[in-house]
Amino acid sequence: PSGCGKSSFLRSLNRLNELIEGSRISGEVFLDDSAIYEKGINVVELRKKVGMVFQKPAVFPMSIYENVAYGPRIHGIKKRSELDEIVCRSLQSANLWDEVKDRLVAPANQMSGGQQQRLVIARVLAVQPEVILMDEPASALDPISTARLEELIAILKTRYTIVIVTHNMQQAARVSDYTGFFLHGCMLEFNRTEELFLNPRHNKTEDYITGRFG
Repeated sequence: PSGCGKSSFLRSLNRLNELIEGSRISGEVFLDDSAIYEKGINVVELRKKVGMVFQKPAVFPMSIYENVAYGPRIHGIKKRSELDEIVCRSLQSANLWDEVKDRLVAPANQMSGGQQQRLVIARVLAVQPEVILMDEPASALDPISTARLEELIAILKTRYTIVIVTHNMQQAARVSDYTGFFLHGCMLEFNRTEELFLNPRHNKTEDYITGRFG
C-alpha cells in the first residue's frame, strides 16, 4: 500500500535516503559482498553501479543526446566518437533509438512522457550499472507507454538486476520474478512472484491481494 516504506527501502539501496535531512539509517546493505554503508565507500561510484529511475521522468534541460552523454562525460569520457557509440547503444537498449535517431539535438522535454521515461533509462544504462532501481516508473504513464516500459523491463532483466517498486499488483505479477510485500515499514513476505500471489504465507499478504484492504 501507499506509505508502507517501499520507496524508502529502495532509496536505501544506493544511499539516497541520507540526502534527506533528519533521516536515520540502521542495518546493512551488501552489493557484491561489500557493505555499501561502510566508511570510505565512494558514493558517486556506488550510484554509478546502482542507477535510479524515478516516478516522474526527470530529463535534464538539454538535448536528447546530451541527456545520455551526461553520465559518461562526468565519469571522464570526452572523446566524441566514444560518446556517440555510448549514446547509440544506450538508446537502442532502451528501445528508443529508432524513434529519436533523427532528432538527437532536439530538447528532451519535447518528448512524450513514455519516451522521457525510456530516455531516463537510457541515461542510467550509459554508465553501465549493475543494478537498476525503479520507483513506480509507470505511475505517470498511459497504458500504451506502460506496456512499452514493461516490455523494456522484460528485456533488461536478462542483463541487469532490477528492483522495482509498484503498488500495481498486476504489474508486479507481469514483470517480476520475485516479489516482496511491504506493510507499515516492514517486508512481511518475500517469495517467487507466482508463489506469493497464488499461495501467500502471511494473512496480511492474502488480505491485500484479495482486496480486503489497501
